[in-house]
Amino acid sequence: MSKDIKIKKGLAIRLKGEADKSLSNAPRSRTFAIRPSDFHLFTPKLVKKEGEKILAGETLFYSKKNQAITFSSPVSGTLTKIERGPKRVITGLTIEADQKDTFKDYGVKSPESLSSQEIKNHLLASGCWPFVKQRPYDVIANPDTAPKAIFISGLATGALDADLDFVLQGKQKEVQTAITALSKLTDGLVHLTVAKDSASMLSEMQHVVLHKTNVLHPAGNVGTQINKIDPVNKGETVWTIAAQDLVIIGELFLTGKYNAERIVALAGSCVKAPKYYKTRIGSEVATMIYDSGLNHENVRVISGGVLSGDTISPKQHLGFYHNAVTVIPQGDDYEFFGWNKPVFNKISPSRALTFSWMQPNKEFELNTNTNGEHRAFVVTGNYEEVFPLDIYPLQILKACLVKDLDAMEALGMYEVAPEDFALTEFVCVSKQPHQQIIREGLDLMYKEIG
Repeated sequence: MSKDIKIKKGLAIRLKGEADKSLSNAPRSRTFAIRPSDFHLFTPKLVKKEGEKILAGETLFYSKKNQAITFSSPVSGTLTKIERGPKRVITGLTIEADQKDTFKDYGVKSPESLSSQEIKNHLLASGCWPFVKQRPYDVIANPDTAPKAIFISGLATGALDADLDFVLQGKQKEVQTAITALSKLTDGLVHLTVAKDSASMLSEMQHVVLHKTNVLHPAGNVGTQINKIDPVNKGETVWTIAAQDLVIIGELFLTGKYNAERIVALAGSCVKAPKYYKTRIGSEVATMIYDSGLNHENVRVISGGVLSGDTISPKQHLGFYHNAVTVIPQGDDYEFFGWNKPVFNKISPSRALTFSWMQPNKEFELNTNTNGEHRAFVVTGNYEEVFPLDIYPLQILKACLVKDLDAMEALGMYEVAPEDFALTEFVCVSKQPHQQIIREGLDLMYKEIG
């Protein structure tokens, strides 16, 4: 029996260019890249050197702080380039891929017959551990701590996000195997949330507590689910894992291979034929974009969703945790007296000269223009209208800006992540970078409190 959650505060952002429910194999990417910046508060230590051959699933580097946490290559090939930034910090590793992957064999294992420590060691050695993240701090989970619960979000409610019911089709065995393994890593519960009226195969999973929710964004964010089900207090830890990453973990146990396959939604109003592609972590996004084609020249390519993704060029590579590539118009034009005339073609939670509320099912073609300049916080109450967590959003943002650790703790900083503030940033009339502010606040807490 499921336990229902109802999200009353949020905002449905409907954009043109949703991916059609059709799946194609992306052209084989010539190069693949892993960016250590995808793993926050992490310092890599290299295992391979430039020019060395590497197998798919073989260790590329490990965490300097915890050597047990390894990161594996998504393909077999040759490590051709190690990019470095200031102070020789590693910023990226580029692999020239073989025509066909050769996998490192980790052996077929059954989670039912393994102990908690054996499962943990298997995930660490194979490079699957980075898929497990933790709250507080929204970083890779510390394998030496025990979480009070594990959370899995089985629905995506953001604009143009990949439909999880579609991308997980035919993967029921892999998902169940992964959940069985993860359930042994906590003395608490594994919480799985799905859409209330969907016929998702995730509803049939065992070893979980099933929750159903309405689909008002951000109901699909795991942070929203944590807040409504089992909030994180000081001294507590919960782990989270994305639904599609369960497939990779499940295949590891069933086949002995680290198969870094991704089904990616190529979406956005600038894409001629938005649809789903089967590719791999770290592939060149150009292989998908140029296969579908673009209907605009001046575009912004985003690895991830429109609210929390990373801006990249078409020649760059898919982010480690991303299962969407979004292409929307670049907003480098300005409207004359745009602030002082009725607005029919933009989304706004306000009814002051805006009329999107009159057309709740209309799909909009939005660009990247912020429609205003950066200014001091204005108290409008808009944040609270779209922020469903039992937290004061404006107060916690201000506490982060002034680096007030006591206030940050008291206001609930332990259970938030930057993506939880994507909607407040979207509706912010002050054009403040909410997600950046929260990320810097979390970094400060991690440094000072740990």
